[in-house]
Amino acid sequence: MKSLKALLAKPFARRIQKKVSKWANNPLETQEKVFKKLIKEAAQTAFGKDHDFKNIQTHDDFTKRVPVRDYEGLRLYVDRVVAGENDILWKGKPLYFAKTSGTTSGAKYIPITKESMPTHVEAARNAILLYIAETGNTKFVDGKMIFLQGSPVLEEKNGVKLGRLSGIVAHYVPGYLQKNRMPTWETNCIEDWETKVEAIVDETLPEKMAIISGIPSWVQMYFERIEARTGKKIGDVFPDFNLFIFGGVNYEPYRSKFENLIGRKVDSIELYPASEGFFAFQDQQHDKGMLLQLNSGIFYEFIKADAFFDENPTRITLKDVQLGVNYVMIISTNAGLWAYNIGDTVEFTSLKPYKVIVSGRIKHFISAFGEHVIGKEVEHALNEALQNSGASINEFTVAPQINPSEGLPYHEWLIEFEQEPKNLEAFAATMDASLQKQNSYYLDLITGKVLQPLKITKIQKDGFQNYMKSIGKLGGQNKIPRLSNDRKIAETLTNYKKA
Repeated sequence: MKSLKALLAKPFARRIQKKVSKWANNPLETQEKVFKKLIKEAAQTAFGKDHDFKNIQTHDDFTKRVPVRDYEGLRLYVDRVVAGENDILWKGKPLYFAKTSGTTSGAKYIPITKESMPTHVEAARNAILLYIAETGNTKFVDGKMIFLQGSPVLEEKNGVKLGRLSGIVAHYVPGYLQKNRMPTWETNCIEDWETKVEAIVDETLPEKMAIISGIPSWVQMYFERIEARTGKKIGDVFPDFNLFIFGGVNYEPYRSKFENLIGRKVDSIELYPASEGFFAFQDQQHDKGMLLQLNSGIFYEFIKADAFFDENPTRITLKDVQLGVNYVMIISTNAGLWAYNIGDTVEFTSLKPYKVIVSGRIKHFISAFGEHVIGKEVEHALNEALQNSGASINEFTVAPQINPSEGLPYHEWLIEFEQEPKNLEAFAATMDASLQKQNSYYLDLITGKVLQPLKITKIQKDGFQNYMKSIGKLGGQNKIPRLSNDRKIAETLTNYKKA
């Protein structure tokens, strides 16, 4: 017999679906309202005064007054907020700082305000409710759910609490989910990731787990510990497990490994959250595109990725985006980020409604020879090779090898295989052919004998985990870049090369 919670979930889900449809079907009007409200609310802040917000009426006015900045570009203002000043980027003070480890900036402090915080929680909730509205599946509502996340322990800086985004969000789990939520608060507070995973396994093994959520690479580590402990498939250990929620990286390279660990297929929902905002979520099972959150206090602009480093690239709004183009996403938010480059590139898969996939990072590309290879291209090439090869992988990254000991330069793929392909050379050739097909620059460099075809370096089991541990970034929200334009990661990873 269904519980009251399961019975009430469907009508609630339908109500939320209607609410979401309302703004999703009026995208330009919704975004215009968000834009106007943001400018009005921030007009009296230090940033608003410095950038003449009182005279901004249109997007054109905005682009003339507010340049695109990344964290370093906005840092003078952020430092004032961190120092405890009021009314700098947004009115008053933020509720929190989401602390992230920037690669060039050291620690970053991303403000989260009382206006922006609810949008993070609401989008995550809506993703699950729209899944219920579409599938009618409420079986998981009464089961246990786990969110593999950072520690919820918060520090304080000049009267503002700070911590990892996932740790901050842990304080906002709705009351009706608290009873079902795992791990316990004490376990979630364990800082050492490996100790934490073992404690999570201890706690969850006796439970009826229904939803499992987290970054795929870290969920995989949790699954492997369970399999090692029980000798069983995850689907047998947790027969009620039927929904996997993930974000942060593309799931496709992990899919076959996951299905093998679980022993059956489970539904999945992809989310696109970041410290700077919750941008999109998958709202239909058959569609990999994620619904862009247009009513969440975020105004979006887009710059074509291949023009991004030009002197004065064109900034467009939603009305001018096209399908299949790689864009750098620029955001202005009710947390006080203005024309802010979060570093992600996206591609639109639908314009009615507006849906995106994350295609990579504007900083994470390989163009050591002018090839402009991006994350989406390497992931697609790997997936093509994995199909019908019988192979599965745990992790991978790609880097240029500019000065090989012999022969022409090439792209080095460092791959930790779970199951190696029967024919590694054929596997590499399939990937290289896919890259040539996707990227005309790469094709020209191969045919022009500037580069030789890619080469694979096999990394030993747990090599990537050991690498992340060695740089102090094991677990939580940390993830390895898919590609780099230098050899910093590759050189260290070769210490874990398979003999």
